[in-house]
Amino acid sequence: MTRHDPHALTRRSVLLGTGSLVLAFSMRGAFAQGTTSPGSETQNFQEVEEAAPDLPGSLKTNPNLESWLRIDADGRATVFTGKAELGQGIRTALLQIAAEELEMPFESLALVGPDTSESPNEGFTAGSHSVQDSGRAIRHVSAQVREILKGEAARRWGVAPDAVRAEAGAVIAADGRRVSYGELVSGDLVRGRAGPDAVLKPTVEFREMGRPRARIDIPGKVTGAPAYVQDMRPDGMVHGRVVRPPSPRARLVSVDSAPVEAMPGVLKVVRNGSFLGVLAEREWHAIKAMWTLSTLARWEEREDLPDASQLPDYLLSRPVTDGQVAEEGQTGAPGLTPFEARFTRPYQLHASIGPSCALAVLQDGVTTVWTHTQGVYPDQEAISEMLGVGVEAVRCIHVEGSGCYGHNGADDAAADAALLAQALPGRPVRLQWMREQEHAWEPFSPGMVTRVRAGTDASGTIQDWTYEVWSNTHNSRPGGAGALLPAQYLDRPFAPTIPTVRITPEGNGDRNSNPLYAFPNRDVVWHFIEEMPLRVSALRGLGAYMNVFSIENAMDELALNAGADPVEYRLRHMQDERARAVIERTAAMFGWKAGETPPAHHGYGFAFARYKNLAAYCAVAMEVMVEPDTGRVRMVRASTAVDAGEIVNPDGIANQVQGGIVQSASWTLYEAATFDRTRVTSVDWSTYPILRFDALPASIDVEVIPRPGDPFLGAGECSQGPGGAALANGIARAIGTRIHDLPLTRERIRAAVGV
Repeated sequence: MTRHDPHALTRRSVLLGTGSLVLAFSMRGAFAQGTTSPGSETQNFQEVEEAAPDLPGSLKTNPNLESWLRIDADGRATVFTGKAELGQGIRTALLQIAAEELEMPFESLALVGPDTSESPNEGFTAGSHSVQDSGRAIRHVSAQVREILKGEAARRWGVAPDAVRAEAGAVIAADGRRVSYGELVSGDLVRGRAGPDAVLKPTVEFREMGRPRARIDIPGKVTGAPAYVQDMRPDGMVHGRVVRPPSPRARLVSVDSAPVEAMPGVLKVVRNGSFLGVLAEREWHAIKAMWTLSTLARWEEREDLPDASQLPDYLLSRPVTDGQVAEEGQTGAPGLTPFEARFTRPYQLHASIGPSCALAVLQDGVTTVWTHTQGVYPDQEAISEMLGVGVEAVRCIHVEGSGCYGHNGADDAAADAALLAQALPGRPVRLQWMREQEHAWEPFSPGMVTRVRAGTDASGTIQDWTYEVWSNTHNSRPGGAGALLPAQYLDRPFAPTIPTVRITPEGNGDRNSNPLYAFPNRDVVWHFIEEMPLRVSALRGLGAYMNVFSIENAMDELALNAGADPVEYRLRHMQDERARAVIERTAAMFGWKAGETPPAHHGYGFAFARYKNLAAYCAVAMEVMVEPDTGRVRMVRASTAVDAGEIVNPDGIANQVQGGIVQSASWTLYEAATFDRTRVTSVDWSTYPILRFDALPASIDVEVIPRPGDPFLGAGECSQGPGGAALANGIARAIGTRIHDLPLTRERIRAAVGV
């Protein structure tokens, strides 16, 4: 089985190449293992022991040069990364970084992504850390390898290292002598630990970074070439399907599998406790067998889900553990004008367009799994524990999935495939979820309740700020078998790790709950709810979307109460100069004018946040139109400015920002998981609607503010919060009232305007 990528080298060719700068992985075992159980999303970036805390990015946990780079005798280079391509374009960006610092043509480089037998262990691809962590590591390694090659050429020529230069994959002397990197490589030339003081190229000399480059993953996707794990069809492949329980707490009482085993094409029925699956020669055989098996299974169900219509009250009634996110000054000063608002958000789905899929094969005692997981090493650990084998008996290889951004069903499908593969050694098993399984069984994003209380002085300036958020954990990614859905239903089940509250700089449900605005007195608390009626985990941005939504809606209401322009009001409370620049630039791009009256039934909305208060800055201005009779919302146009530090690929950042605004618009206008007292009921696109193409705005203009020489700032999740909040603020201005409960459906809009 090979990965289909017209740009990349195959793993086999990488491993079998000769006459190369051999960057072996002999030291990886010392640094790449030892994951911890999940708690806070922050652990996703610290789950491997820091072997070199003085080094930048992921070099902290993978400090050896040979973990990151290989140069072949033919002058081509292969870069290795532990961060997964999820549609965010990092394959292109990471190669741009390497090409820049190596002084090699972009076309001479290939990338090998996450693979527990080849790549460095960078934990999960999450939290907008790919360029920030993997990009920094690759940049520093590439710069150091460049200098090593220059030094070797200088030694051969008997000249000083500063008398040579690197250019286009070669080292050139002052007298014109030239030697290619391929001619310089040798087995022991580049090994060992990276140093902390790489000689990085100054921005003014960049030829690759900071310039737009077409993404290398797009051509195959738009031309129908194999691009996703769903497309894989290895020789000898069989098809697997799993019969899921009818409800989250159900347990299998009995099943008559004999009629299914006698069906044409069926190879085997697999049962282990309440885990029930089938293997068949053809996909249609597997689907029919799954349907038939589901009618022959008897389940014990329990009516223990809350009333979905009363979800906010249910969340507020649960026992909580409080986590203090921020505290400054003393709130409660007398003489201030009080303000209070409560916002609610339902459970929401990833709603990946392509249902989760994985392939697995048991061969020579090793189970190899091809999966669209966002963490191959944590998945390897979890699957090996589930199977009761050593971690070396499981190999996980990342292949893109059709739809992602968070902890969807990828890890569970990988575990399903691994379990079924044990029943048919030597045959690759393709395990595909059905649409209703994806909607009902992927980990949901938790329901949330937030409350803002503020006190303003006579000028309307905020003096007191109290913010509270009620929610479950937003991360239960694999750190053990208990995080895998099928492992929880085995005859000897694995129990999920009980989450606990942890307040960290990265944040979890509390992410972005502490505003960047300069309030003299503040009190921010996360009321952590341990009990989870539905399985929950990470959706893009964790709690940031809802927290920014709540804060920025409140800021708009406070500006209105103060008789102030929304942009001016934000600037009044903002001291961070980079934040001010982003706000001002967005307003200028949009043509924002204080006091301007929009056309009838139109509204202008504005919002700002710095993602996690430590990643990219983003502001969004949006014009919306609301049809009062129908409640239909149309996004007319949007403008956004972004500060993501040093720019690698401005087009890539713009793609992510635009996509984030579209995604958050779908969350804001449409998305809500539904359930009765026993079962999830939002199991298809009718019961869980999402934004359609005909609802897209005519334009989303993005400007990336250049910050040459500054550190990379993660941009992949910076626009969801401001995008959704700007949309809601525009709707509020258009209809003259504010809706505090998500999603802002047509029915809620019509009710708000009295239609």
